[in-house]
Amino acid sequence: MELHELDQLGDEIAELSAHIEAATAHLLDLIREFDARGGWNSGFRSCAAWLSWRVGLDLGAARERVRVARALGTLPRLAQALARGELSYAKVRALTRVATPETEERLLAVGRAGTADHVERIVRGWRRVDRIAEARETARRHASRALHVYQDEDGMVVLRGRLAPEVGALLVQALAAARERLYQQARANDAGPSPADVSAETPPADVSEGTPTLAQQQADALALLAETALHSGIDPGAPGERYQVVVHVEGPVLADPEAPGQSVLEDGAHVPAETSQRLACDASRVVMRHVPEGHVVEVGARTRTIPPALRRALHHRDRGCRFPGCGLPFGQGHHLRHWAQGGPTTLSNLALLCRRHHRAVHEEGYQVERQPDGELRFRRPDGQFLPEVPPPAAVPADPVQALRARHEAQGLRLHARTAIPGWLGEPLNVGWAIDVLHPLAR
Repeated sequence: MELHELDQLGDEIAELSAHIEAATAHLLDLIREFDARGGWNSGFRSCAAWLSWRVGLDLGAARERVRVARALGTLPRLAQALARGELSYAKVRALTRVATPETEERLLAVGRAGTADHVERIVRGWRRVDRIAEARETARRHASRALHVYQDEDGMVVLRGRLAPEVGALLVQALAAARERLYQQARANDAGPSPADVSAETPPADVSEGTPTLAQQQADALALLAETALHSGIDPGAPGERYQVVVHVEGPVLADPEAPGQSVLEDGAHVPAETSQRLACDASRVVMRHVPEGHVVEVGARTRTIPPALRRALHHRDRGCRFPGCGLPFGQGHHLRHWAQGGPTTLSNLALLCRRHHRAVHEEGYQVERQPDGELRFRRPDGQFLPEVPPPAAVPADPVQALRARHEAQGLRLHARTAIPGWLGEPLNVGWAIDVLHPLAR
């Protein structure tokens, strides 16, 4: 009698596990839709960060849920097997690391035939073959890099080459930036002085050329890149100077974004006053005095907005970004009341925020204030309170029965043998399995 009861208990565990796997498939469908529609983009860095905050998942587990959810969007057979309770989430999680629409069917057979351990071992072997093939392809592409420069019969210089993907992306971005610069120069010239103000020695434009084609614009952009490199020198300078961003902003603008005045980068590009406020929260500061004509008459010494000792205390107190659900261990000091508005640079007026959430507070409408008890209170742009810990979701009085009823209404007939593998106890030869299954193994 006791053995029979244990068998019944085991069957109940197996059946309930199948229900949980089917519910997990539905959960992953919801996560995929929520991620695709950007529902997490309410101050959170990613869908995984939102899941960690809202559901209480470990961040690593949340990232894995999002990865699997995205993968199943292109793997319908694996998604259906999980939704029918035939495969466990553990098996599907492993298979989605290597599965493609072309290999999905054979990998689904692996999941149905083997245990979770078998699946993990085959996936590890599969990935080894993938890495070997990828390394070979990467080495082949790297060896094939080339740039040929030669002069054609009419004197034009011809370029033909192959670049590594990351180098090619860098070149494409540089050419796009150069084209934009040339376009801005052309607009400025079009809006230049009237014909009466132009010297008679200025040669007339060649109106027969018309608007340059994209290929011609690319050629002009490449010429600008070459001229700029030779003019500025190939060595871009010391890293500290190379990556320094300088913003010129007038004092009234820092105190009030609506005030008139300039807020520009070193090259003259305009930046919003809110951006200047964010950058000035935690930066080096140099005060300059100008005469009305614009000439600099006095330059103060460079000072840190937040002194080093205060910064150490801030990091020790906050231990990371204070935005709900974030907690990144590094960040920037944020003045709750900006120093340009009279806010003191004191520990009680500072909070540590990562770069993403520092921008959210300054430029995206989020608000943060310190309560009388010392706790921080965050609000969304619509004014709604953003709690540090979200309220728990409502759970039915009998969640197991509610889950069974839901699946019965969907026509799912789950039982103790739904997810049982086809394995009969024979040893697994991983090498032979990969040779048979992987399209590149042979």
